[in-house]
Amino acid sequence: MSEMVEKFLMAWIPLFVAVDPIGLAPFFLGVVQGVEPGRSRKIARQAILTAALVVVGFMFLGEFVFRALGITVADFQIAGGLILLVLAVRDMLGRGGEKEILGEDFGVVPLGLPLIAGPATLATVLMLMHSVGLGMTLLSLGVNLVLVALVFWYGERLAGWIGMTGLRAFSKIIALLLAAYAVNMMTRGWQQIAAAAAKA
Repeated sequence: MSEMVEKFLMAWIPLFVAVDPIGLAPFFLGVVQGVEPGRSRKIARQAILTAALVVVGFMFLGEFVFRALGITVADFQIAGGLILLVLAVRDMLGRGGEKEILGEDFGVVPLGLPLIAGPATLATVLMLMHSVGLGMTLLSLGVNLVLVALVFWYGERLAGWIGMTGLRAFSKIIALLLAAYAVNMMTRGWQQIAAAAAKA
């Protein structure tokens, strides 16, 4: 029993860091402020379902798809970082006026992919499949997605405690952090590409 718990923790902790449910909370709160509760919950469900499908699909097909397309995890990091950077800059430079209406696919991109099922998450599940096995990787993924769901579900209550002014200010700070994370993601991608080129 203790061995199973140890294997679960070995899978759950890296995925928890990669998915970062706590870090997703302020971003989600920022983008759904002013959106009716039913709509925000629909976005949350869409994001979690998208992330689950992408990650599970990637677990079975990721290495094959990457080889077929001739791309690497580093390439994926750079592409994901660019998407996040554009979104962060748009949020930081937003000025007054009416809040932009979220698209019908916002839960898919960018919330489900690449924020939840990002390069770090996809790379982590590939690593875990080789170290702890498919079953434990799926279990730890499920637990982490449940945590994300709880964060999203109770986000509206948190927004009520913080207040709209505080939430808007917090959203700008998070946009800046998101931009920094996006740059870091792209930098790591370039470093991996440079390291591979140096070995060649």
